[in-house]
Amino acid sequence: MYNNSYSCINMKTYRQSAILDLVSKQAIRSQNVLRRRLATLGIRVTQATLSRDIKELGLVKRAADGAYGTEKGRTRSPAASGDRVHRAVVEYLRRVDRVSQLLVLKTDPGQAQPLAFALDQTTWPEVVGTVAGDDTILLISRTERTAKALERRFERWAKE
Repeated sequence: MYNNSYSCINMKTYRQSAILDLVSKQAIRSQNVLRRRLATLGIRVTQATLSRDIKELGLVKRAADGAYGTEKGRTRSPAASGDRVHRAVVEYLRRVDRVSQLLVLKTDPGQAQPLAFALDQTTWPEVVGTVAGDDTILLISRTERTAKALERRFERWAKE
């Protein structure tokens, strides 16, 4: 899955996607273990960079087993999660298309996962959920009206 065919992709995006994939599939309890797992995928990273990635991705240690996970159980403010989505839209979104209450968000190859992750972490009531592939995200909104508002917001942010 992680090979050099994506060498043109932003390495940070690639690395953060790999981190999300690893922590979602394995109980990783330390940065050192995470660094070694990344190295087996051909991704070399310093401890400082890994710390920044963990913070940017909003990963926390779960109380139950001490493994890294997402902030699902933690209370997030709408402003903080909105800032994270704003940064992700500016960095990753290339195009948005709306069909009724559905938004199709296009990114460069390999960049859909970090954007979908940021969207999934929001506390926005208008977002029901996302389904992400390699370069495409399907965002389901509650109504056509809220989808239109999200489309305008994303288009405005993407132009920044």
